[in-house]
Amino acid sequence: MHIDAYSSLTAHGFHRVAYTDWGDRANPHVVICVHGLTRNARDFDFLAEALSGDCRVVCPDVVGRGASDWLQHKKDYGYPLYLTDMAALIARVGAKPVRSRWGALWQRLHGRSGEPRIDWVGTSMGALIGMMLASQPQSPIRRLVINDAGPFVPRAALQRIAAYVGKDPRFGALDELEQYLRKFCTSFGPLTDAQWRHLATHSSRQGKDGSYDFSYDPGIAEPFRGSLLYDVDLWPLWDKIYCPVLIVRGAESDLLLPRTAQEMLTRGPRARLVEFAGVGHAPMLMAQDQIDVVRAFLLSDG
Repeated sequence: MHIDAYSSLTAHGFHRVAYTDWGDRANPHVVICVHGLTRNARDFDFLAEALSGDCRVVCPDVVGRGASDWLQHKKDYGYPLYLTDMAALIARVGAKPVRSRWGALWQRLHGRSGEPRIDWVGTSMGALIGMMLASQPQSPIRRLVINDAGPFVPRAALQRIAAYVGKDPRFGALDELEQYLRKFCTSFGPLTDAQWRHLATHSSRQGKDGSYDFSYDPGIAEPFRGSLLYDVDLWPLWDKIYCPVLIVRGAESDLLLPRTAQEMLTRGPRARLVEFAGVGHAPMLMAQDQIDVVRAFLLSDG
């Protein structure tokens, strides 16, 4: 694994988008993994390592998170910019478009050709970005993994997220930050001690005074809170997706409701659904059974 970066643009200037890059950079099979609202690229280290023998795996830090730049103009944060940044990343790794439903079928039948092909794994916010990109004409996305998100997001779940995003707590030691994660992120499901430590290490920044805070810009909350008045309905986008889709759902999730997941199986791309017991929002794709499900889907020919 190595860390790379590229420049993207807002109306207020350029910003740097960092990403981790796993596997053979000449491999035409590229998997892009995109994290949730306050998370970062290193959430995918376990999945990326498991895939890197078969695919090139690229995991960006969405702007304002991880090693990517923080924006001076906080209202620039939002899906229009995230889509632009991710389209630039797709162009950087050399994708070619799927031009129609039949083109998507052709790619499925010829999935081992030498032409570049893009698979997308998205958790929560990253899943919504993937849905938006996959629904576009000539989308290059060949396969889509939706991790605990969907075309209907209930207002109550958004309000729960808004209660913590942007709070910017400070910790005297990394152990304290880890304990905070263990307490408030139980919905991630059962993780090993090493995995909790991994999350704490890569979710934090150490200041000059030795204290720790989270490695995302609290300013990402400003535009997010403006969307809390209503449920989010993206069904028209879902119905425009033609590529194969795998839905991963935490059985206790409050963001991807059971009725939404079931409807996703009967309209649009008619996805497959796998649920994991004892997990809420969102599965971290670190447990071996979760990795195995995603890996089998991405490497299958059907």
